[in-house]
Amino acid sequence: MYMYSKAYIEHPITYNICFQLSYKLGNMTLVMLRNLLFSPLRGLIHKDFHEILDKMTLNDKISFLIVHVIDKHNLWHRLPVFFGLVYLGLRRHLNQEYNLINVGRTPTGVRSNPADYPYRTADGKYNDPFNEGAGSEFSFFGRNMMPVDQHDKLKNPDPMVVATKLLARRNFLDTGKQFNMIAASWIQFMIHDWIDHLEDTQQIELTAPEEVASQCPLKSFKFYKSKETPTGFYVIQTGHLNRRTPWWDGSAVYGSNAEVLKKVRTYKDGKLKLSADGLLEQDENGKIISGDVRNTWAGLLALQALFVQEHNLVCDVLKKEYPELEDEDLYRHARLVTSAVIAKVHTIDWTVELLKTDTLLAAMRTNWYGLLGKKIKDTFGHIGGGGILGGLVGMKKPQNHGVPYSLTEEFVSVYRMHQLLPDTLQLRNIDATPGPNKSLPLTNEIPMKDLIGGKGEENLSRIGFTKQMVSMGHQACGALELWNYPIWMRDLIPEDVDGTDRSDHVDLAALEIYRDRERSVARYNEFRRRMLQIPISKWEDLTDDEEAIKILHEVYGNDVEALDLLVGMAAEKKIKGFAISETAFVIFLLMASRRLEADRFFTSNYNEETYTKRGLKWVNTTETLKDVLDRHYPEMTKKWMNSTSAFSVWDSSSETHNPIPLYFRVPQH
Repeated sequence: MYMYSKAYIEHPITYNICFQLSYKLGNMTLVMLRNLLFSPLRGLIHKDFHEILDKMTLNDKISFLIVHVIDKHNLWHRLPVFFGLVYLGLRRHLNQEYNLINVGRTPTGVRSNPADYPYRTADGKYNDPFNEGAGSEFSFFGRNMMPVDQHDKLKNPDPMVVATKLLARRNFLDTGKQFNMIAASWIQFMIHDWIDHLEDTQQIELTAPEEVASQCPLKSFKFYKSKETPTGFYVIQTGHLNRRTPWWDGSAVYGSNAEVLKKVRTYKDGKLKLSADGLLEQDENGKIISGDVRNTWAGLLALQALFVQEHNLVCDVLKKEYPELEDEDLYRHARLVTSAVIAKVHTIDWTVELLKTDTLLAAMRTNWYGLLGKKIKDTFGHIGGGGILGGLVGMKKPQNHGVPYSLTEEFVSVYRMHQLLPDTLQLRNIDATPGPNKSLPLTNEIPMKDLIGGKGEENLSRIGFTKQMVSMGHQACGALELWNYPIWMRDLIPEDVDGTDRSDHVDLAALEIYRDRERSVARYNEFRRRMLQIPISKWEDLTDDEEAIKILHEVYGNDVEALDLLVGMAAEKKIKGFAISETAFVIFLLMASRRLEADRFFTSNYNEETYTKRGLKWVNTTETLKDVLDRHYPEMTKKWMNSTSAFSVWDSSSETHNPIPLYFRVPQH
């Protein structure tokens, strides 16, 4: 010690240089030793991951090795449930470490006091005390991977060729009894809560090449490009702004700014505007009054109306319990409660039906309740502080993994699910006596084109809430497969933010292909690679369908790297029980957790003080969409729903009790 001190006193600059060199050399030696330790195992690891493996910590290398070996054998969904949860936990951790990238500048030294904002603000600000703008209206979309610039490949291959040859519906493919039209409407309800890109004023035109022009409903179409905004940061220099607040804050009901919120509120007893028939109210111009009125259809309008009813009922209950509460307090508490109900229904009801396996049932319930489960959490409260034992909801503090909260460009891309929509809505006769499994006869079918926009509002008023909801409950939605994109959506009238029709029709299938390229979202193979999933090397790795392989060759040649993400996800072999591709699921796994864990109203402020005791009980005793429907339409599910979940087809058999504890079950294949 004395020798070092003397050296420092006599030659401080030399000493500091030597010390820093020694420190760096020591670190380099440790890295080299770690890499040397793993070098015999590199043969087990796909060559595309060697570079990122070298950058990982020792613990992450071990986690990656476990995940990768299981992936190579396509094994995780066949493992006993508990081991499947371990796999998902390891994969989620890796993606949290390597697949959350901030876009835009992060404020330093700025802090707001959460006690000043014990409620959800109109524009999403002040949720994160260290970054007031995180998750707010017009904040940047984040990234799950670095952008892949494709401005020289925007039309290669031509989006209208891709849409015509690989996406356009031939014959309607449905999801059987697994997923119904309420489920399809629900995800649009969520999209209207989370994401909408700000557009530029400049228009672009796509023209159908001669080889497909005769099969395209539109020979050409114009649309606005996504607006690029400078980030003020050198790593990712431009990004896109989100017009909606990406927090799980019920924007589809309340809006994403003070102006819209003012329109939907009554300013009496905390309530929102609702017509006497239980549907959304209309303004003096005949336009619906809602948190988000852009690109609606009857199914979405019905869900928006249902959750206005839910909000207003919460207001009634809170006013009775706490008569001293004023209009503003009632509104704020009811919004917190209603938003949490929406998030819970999505987490442990909708997603469970989407990914119909015991492993995902366990995983989604673990996200909300923790490994110890609902009974323990209800009895003893949140245990452990973190998210493993007690769940993400109720954690002591929010966790954003060092990256300001946002939803991402890649998240937007995997939520492109228009194949869920059929060509017609099958209306049921709710006056008839239900048949076996509470089935109902058809009365007539309405083309989906007559259920969107202004026409949709008119038709929903004629149909009524009950008949609309029951009919959607009894109809299977479309499958996310090749050749199942609705033809009617290839000649669609898009709307402005205020719900006004635009003059230019669009081919939505082609537009979605273009949008991913325009926004520098990686194509299918690179997308998988960057999410630490094994890439394909030939078309046969993607699908067994010989016709699909033939047409993939026709459109993309032998270049698997050119495959568009939307096409790849549709073509991909699905895991048994999954309505979506595994490629999309990995983003779901990461971002579904993030929506809960990064939000203080689901973590540090998920308490009686913020929600009220009665409000928190309301959330804690709501488990499913059926619970919500039963509160407002108590006869509906009793008379017409036989299924266990309101998101599966209502005349399907209800699930039987499985005596084997969930964590000990083994998937049947």
